[in-house]
Amino acid sequence: MSEKYTTIHYHDYLKLDALLSLQQERSHALGEGGHDETLFIIMHQVCELWFKQILTELDSVLLLFREERVREDNMHTVLLRLRRVNVIIDLLIEQVKTMETMTPLDFLDFRDFLFPASGFQSVQFRMIESTLGLREADRLTYHGKSYKIVFTEQQQERLTAIERGGSLFELVEGWLERTPFLQFEGFDFLSAYKAAVDRMIERDQGHMRNSDLSPKMKEMRLRVLGDTTTYFHHVLDRTEHERMIEAGEARLSYDATVAALLINLYRDQPILNIPFQLLTELMVIDESLTTWRYRHAQMVMRMIGNKIGTGGSSGHDYLARTAERHKIFRDLHNISSLLIPRSALPRLPKELERSLGFYFTDAPS
Repeated sequence: MSEKYTTIHYHDYLKLDALLSLQQERSHALGEGGHDETLFIIMHQVCELWFKQILTELDSVLLLFREERVREDNMHTVLLRLRRVNVIIDLLIEQVKTMETMTPLDFLDFRDFLFPASGFQSVQFRMIESTLGLREADRLTYHGKSYKIVFTEQQQERLTAIERGGSLFELVEGWLERTPFLQFEGFDFLSAYKAAVDRMIERDQGHMRNSDLSPKMKEMRLRVLGDTTTYFHHVLDRTEHERMIEAGEARLSYDATVAALLINLYRDQPILNIPFQLLTELMVIDESLTTWRYRHAQMVMRMIGNKIGTGGSSGHDYLARTAERHKIFRDLHNISSLLIPRSALPRLPKELERSLGFYFTDAPS
């Protein structure tokens, strides 16, 4: 009989004997009674299981994006898997509350048995960061050294392979650069967008100057409004954008940035709706990981105050700084500064609008 049709018990399928034997409290083994160490171990093991699932989803997304031409019918699969990643991160954030049922004194019952173990040593979490696109140059250093020094040689090789294999950031960047609608039978999106921005700014500046606002308030409102030398400058000037990348002020390529802008502005067109949702999910991943890091930092502050972490890091201070520093899709967030109202959008040629009404696929060669 085929293995497919044999029976199996729930207990055996989940390997529960092995799974439930993995919570081995060091405080008990060494003759101390740290009751909450079981909770501490389970919480971290659960995190690692969810990290494994996140990596499973991200690896599958990378495979789809590595196709020379990303098929439109795969985009919905990518979107659903990125949403699953975000739901998992939400669970990780929520379960911090369970850890916080442990008091600082409860933690002290077994903390001394943890040295030098630290969450910093989670190779799976570092793999998630690298898979998404966090570069080593953008990371906070560990005592001035590479974050990889806490890992075995084999683990370091896995992390290096991920960094060299092409991150999700890089693959999404290439996908955006291939957006087919930036030039379409005489319609130049960027030229039309610049003209629309000029009209919008001229109109709003006129309304502002003719308003009853005080001179000081007018000046402030005009600064908030901006002009083509402020927020819009880099997307209207390739050289300026390249300067920003060189200075570390931007990372996403010029062509990819323009494509992301088009997708955001014309998100209501059927063919651009899933790409818009996909870019949104990437931003949510960034936001959710930032929230998780911040909640982790607050929990550490509650548990140990300003003490050094068990792995030798600066504890709360280090974690709080990673929440601000370790953002990957910041460029997608910055697209918001380039948006203009729907009422100011350039009208699309009818032929282009028809093309955006269904999935665009290259004709077979």
